[in-house]
Amino acid sequence: MTKISIANLFIAIISLAAVASANAAPPTKTSSSAKGEVLTDAGGMSLYTFDKDSDGKSACNGPCATNWPVLKAGAGDEPSGGYTIITRDDGSKQWAYKGKPLYTFAKDQKAGDVTGDGFLNGAWHLAKP
Repeated sequence: MTKISIANLFIAIISLAAVASANAAPPTKTSSSAKGEVLTDAGGMSLYTFDKDSDGKSACNGPCATNWPVLKAGAGDEPSGGYTIITRDDGSKQWAYKGKPLYTFAKDQKAGDVTGDGFLNGAWHLAKP
């Protein structure tokens, strides 16, 4: 191969990687529930936000995170649209939507359940698109 064709191949690979990142699927889906349109995880479980979280920072750790499992972000995940990835106190990564960290609720038993909405004197809310 010549230097020119190697350079062209390198440029093509970088271009494909950029397109793949730009077209990354969001980490959530939108589903209908008894309380309207909500964000869900890949399995259809409702997602929630917590009033005690600050923009980009989770206040739900320890036993709280047991009851409210986080929507984990993987090492290769790339934020896009209104989605960001935050770093939790334990160093793990969590998805956030419009700056608000996302969680499921351990007591939701099946896709479409929304039993966590309004929990803890209204501090937990369904995540809305």
